[in-house]
Amino acid sequence: MNSTQPIDLIALEQVPPGELAALAADARALQRSAQAGVTQPLLRGRKLGILVADGEAGKEDIELFDRAAIELGAQVAHIRPHLTELSEPEEVEQTAHVLGRLYDGVVCQGIPPAVVRRLSAEAGIPVYDGIASSSGPLARATASLDNAIPLSDQRRFLLQALLVSTMA
Repeated sequence: MNSTQPIDLIALEQVPPGELAALAADARALQRSAQAGVTQPLLRGRKLGILVADGEAGKEDIELFDRAAIELGAQVAHIRPHLTELSEPEEVEQTAHVLGRLYDGVVCQGIPPAVVRRLSAEAGIPVYDGIASSSGPLARATASLDNAIPLSDQRRFLLQALLVSTMA
């Protein structure tokens, strides 16, 4: 799944079963490492930006993403964008270029999909749309993991596997 193409909720729903199985296998390996107390900083030195729409909606999802990324050694910066679907194309393009220079990847939570696609087209880095969402396809993929651990941990390991597979 290594790519600089936007990784969005629709694309995740269309991931071939073999790739989803590989992602789940990677998540299980990360889970085993964490349970053994041997979490590796696979994203050490990587910088992630998380664009969060105004409001408290999804606060738990964002905290889960922060934990997942930081455990892997990444640095996470929260950014409040002022972009909407009505933003001028030049403004979105300039924002994407700045994000591409500052970060190794950007996560968009609560940002209109059209804006995410425009950012992704210009940023030159992985742009993830709603991957931390508790109602998204990545969260639904937890069925392939160990049900003996809390759902939030299952989601965290899947997030980590996705980040590692697309950024490492």
